[in-house]
Amino acid sequence: MQIPRLPPGCPSLVLLATALPLLSGCQTAGYYGQAVRGHLQIMHRQQPIAELLQQPPTPEPLKAKLRLILEMRGFAEQELKLPINGHYLRYADLGRNYVVWNVTATPEFSMQPKEWWYPVVGRLAYRGYFVEREARSQAAELARQGFDVDVGGVRAYSTLGWFRDPVLNTFVHEPEIELAELLFHELAHQRLFVSGDTDFNEAFAEAVGEEGTRRWLRARRGAAAEAEYEAHLRRKADFTRLVTGAHDRLAALFHDAGTSTQSVRMGKSLSAEKAASLRAQKQAILDQLKRDYDALKSTWGGRTDYARWFSRPLNNAHLNDVDAYYRLVPAFHRLLREQGGDLEAFYHEVTALTKLPKEERHRRLQP
Repeated sequence: MQIPRLPPGCPSLVLLATALPLLSGCQTAGYYGQAVRGHLQIMHRQQPIAELLQQPPTPEPLKAKLRLILEMRGFAEQELKLPINGHYLRYADLGRNYVVWNVTATPEFSMQPKEWWYPVVGRLAYRGYFVEREARSQAAELARQGFDVDVGGVRAYSTLGWFRDPVLNTFVHEPEIELAELLFHELAHQRLFVSGDTDFNEAFAEAVGEEGTRRWLRARRGAAAEAEYEAHLRRKADFTRLVTGAHDRLAALFHDAGTSTQSVRMGKSLSAEKAASLRAQKQAILDQLKRDYDALKSTWGGRTDYARWFSRPLNNAHLNDVDAYYRLVPAFHRLLREQGGDLEAFYHEVTALTKLPKEERHRRLQP
């Protein structure tokens, strides 16, 4: 089982189409133009699920998955108190494995990710492309500038209620657990989203996705399925601790080295000797992370969860992707426990956090 949305599923990495109609005069019209074209393609290919279920040519495995999603959709509304509105009532086959490819970038000697500004949603630490070639071209340009970069395929994204999000071929055939996590995660974005805070938004949605999946399995599949899922969550937590630990060691290394200005973070104002020393120490931390994963994996009874994540180049951007999605997840689970498992009370408390300044909001979520 891989990390949802990083890829597959994210991911929630979320490409926000909410801003697209506002940007026709922007100097980055080329970027927003591809986003508009990509979203229009999705809209053009949508078909009502109710009709597909009645049509003999629709493959039975697809019908079964669509029925399951409709069940999950109802569960999300009734049991998880999530707004489903008109979402996931239509299906689109895009003819590819991912709906978008997200580009993330971080300076070579910093753990502060590069951010892009978008109307409505504010600053986000990723750039989404509907064409993989364009994503990799942008990543190559950022790498030439001295950034660590990462490109990840994304199976689903939320438009935050500005459009009716469809079921996509990119995720419809996922196993039931991954499908539940993904669907509940994306619907959580409909319930709550705070402008300019990727880490908060994604961790909240991930926590809702996990809790929702736990309740779904308990209600529909029984104790054995729930126990298997709890084991998966423990492996995910172990993996997250490894990666965030390495992330923090890198952050401490760069802080101690005095990389406080942008030019130094990019390695441009350092002596050759200092830069080489930092690179060697950075690589040692990344190499240790691989060894720690191999040791952890040996306790999993032959499972290779997250092997795909480790197959990609390890760098600051790749670690930041995990840090953004998962570091704050335990805090949201703790907040839910403090509300006695009452989701409405939990949402009320999380909404109160959104009213605080970003730094204070994050401070409240620390252990």
